[in-house]
Amino acid sequence: MSFTVTVQPSGHSFSVERDEPILMAAIRQGVGLPYGCKDGACGSCKSRLKQGRVIHGAHQAKALSTAEEDAGWVLTCRAAPQTDVVLEARGVVDAGDIPVRKMPARVHSMSRPAPDVMLLRLQLPTNEQWRYRAGQYLEFILPGGQRRSYSMANAPHRQLEVLGTGHPGIELHLRHMPGGLFTDQVFSSLKEREILRVEGPFGSFFWRENSPKPLILLASGTGFAPIKAIIEQMRSKRFEQPVVLYWGCRSRVDLYMHSWAREVASEWPMLRYEPVLSEPLESDAWHGRVGWVHHAVMQDWPDLSMHQVYACGAPVMVAAAQADLTRLCGLPLEEFYADAFTSAADQSA
Repeated sequence: MSFTVTVQPSGHSFSVERDEPILMAAIRQGVGLPYGCKDGACGSCKSRLKQGRVIHGAHQAKALSTAEEDAGWVLTCRAAPQTDVVLEARGVVDAGDIPVRKMPARVHSMSRPAPDVMLLRLQLPTNEQWRYRAGQYLEFILPGGQRRSYSMANAPHRQLEVLGTGHPGIELHLRHMPGGLFTDQVFSSLKEREILRVEGPFGSFFWRENSPKPLILLASGTGFAPIKAIIEQMRSKRFEQPVVLYWGCRSRVDLYMHSWAREVASEWPMLRYEPVLSEPLESDAWHGRVGWVHHAVMQDWPDLSMHQVYACGAPVMVAAAQADLTRLCGLPLEEFYADAFTSAADQSA
């Protein structure tokens, strides 16, 4: 048995099998719905149920609270329709024109710009230039079918530059999660030339090129990776609005591509770079900004009513930024685009 899901205000309709999550059916049929983790942990796919009935699978309260569920909100990654359904959801531009693909990827090089960060460069099949949007992510397919997600840190047009070999490649930034199924392997035993399997692209976090609004780019930790890709894409497209990058980390060593950000800001007049440390060490001799990174945005931009914000990083940062920037700084909710980096621990919390 299948049901019809209609999305407002776009008017898109698609079929969903009984007990199938709405988001999975939408991805399969190329219908653009917002999403991030696909695991009920981040809340990016939150939409309002206007008509019909759904059953929710397990999810985290931080992604959808009981009060929100009672008020008619659903997580499309966990909601399975039991009747025909009408949803109100922000659409994703041109969602169906880039296919999701599986492919092998060879480890080309590995370097550690910080003690707990691995810069991983993967070589794609020789005849492949992978289609994705700056800001999206891929999934590693691990033994036993488990998956781990990481954002591409280079813009699509730079695939032939990443490896310096003429072969297409992608750059990823991985933070070591002690005890992590994948990152323990990466930091201890993964070797160059090993073959991994990847699938993608996924995610509705990507630059909306047609908007003329000035941008605030907000990153914490390795949430910098997709933001870097977006900056590369904007620069190549000669984006003419002001762009400010706020990168929040704990201490100076965590700003693992600080020199890159400073260099790009010095070369591209549209970009301003504002690093922010929450717990600088005495040895850092830090004279820059200190505190929560989204508070720095609020100090600089008390009125965000005419801006867009792209935020990526720890779920607590993304949630706080969305709440405070929309409530206190007048940022329209529909102009806040986010990707919360959810680890396996986040998903099971």
